[in-house]
Amino acid sequence: MKAKHNEVVSVLEGFFTEYMPDTKGLSENTITSYQYAFQLLFKFLDKEKQLEPEKVTFEALSNGVIEEFLMHVEASRGCSVQTRNIRRAAIKAFAKYAAKKAFAASLPFYTAAMNSEKKKEPKSSLIRYFTRDEISMLLRLPDNATVIGRRNVTLMATLYATGARAQELCDITLEDITLATPSSPTKVQLIGKPNNKARIVTVPDTCTAIISGYLRSKNYDVKDKSTYGRHLFSSQTHEHMSIACVEDIVAKYVTIAKDLYPDSFRQGKYTPHSFRHSIAVHMLEAGESLVAIKAFLGHASIASTVVYAKVTPELANKYLDERGRPLENVSEQSVPQSLPEKLPFLYR
Repeated sequence: MKAKHNEVVSVLEGFFTEYMPDTKGLSENTITSYQYAFQLLFKFLDKEKQLEPEKVTFEALSNGVIEEFLMHVEASRGCSVQTRNIRRAAIKAFAKYAAKKAFAASLPFYTAAMNSEKKKEPKSSLIRYFTRDEISMLLRLPDNATVIGRRNVTLMATLYATGARAQELCDITLEDITLATPSSPTKVQLIGKPNNKARIVTVPDTCTAIISGYLRSKNYDVKDKSTYGRHLFSSQTHEHMSIACVEDIVAKYVTIAKDLYPDSFRQGKYTPHSFRHSIAVHMLEAGESLVAIKAFLGHASIASTVVYAKVTPELANKYLDERGRPLENVSEQSVPQSLPEKLPFLYR
């Protein structure tokens, strides 16, 4: 039995609007991650299979298409094995839901999703970060004489200065920004993991100047309450920028930088998350405590922050000399305090 053309869209709508938030009670971050997986899947089907979203059937999602997509995510987009497995998990969760709602029609897709391979993740992944000089090189590349150039340099400067995750960056609104006064520095509120917890980070003067200039060029007033819902960064087609757009901007300038500076940018594939890694490493090099960096990055556990002390032998030795204990045994207490219109979410 073949599925109706709109059956996938209909079931997918229920998956995101009812099942995930209400039945399962999943967090907004998890739902957003799954939405992004399907945004990528539908873009892949459109580009590689010439299937527009409203014409995708469950049968079209079988016969090796899922494996092709996962290979595309990992190879063509340069994503990690972990990211590939996250996209696979989203597809599997939807396949299980679809089997309950449209068993006969979704059976080929369900079988393909269940048989898709989960790749073994490496025990230790390389943390790809920029040196301070490389950050400076990247920020000099955009053309400040253009609207897009001003946006892009501000975007990369904000990624670095705030340590924001890509989704956190996309979600920044004018209400989240408090510009510096004679007695207080610029601060930006970020909403992210875990549990949509908010954190406020202080922005240095250099980034403040970039953000302020960008706001003036856009005629944005962060004190005007009528504009509070407006997002700081927008694409050329959407007021709320997507993660994919941020990824494309970073990839563009890294590619240019590698050509201009062949002796730099030697760690291979860089992503928006590399800016987050960079500020963490640079803070540690400057003598900040792991607990301070944990709070700045919004990590749920100190274990997520300790990895930065292992980036280079110099940092590991410095940390061990100061703390006198193995990195693996560090605890938080032991560290000193110092698609179509019917599915609009696919096009955020």
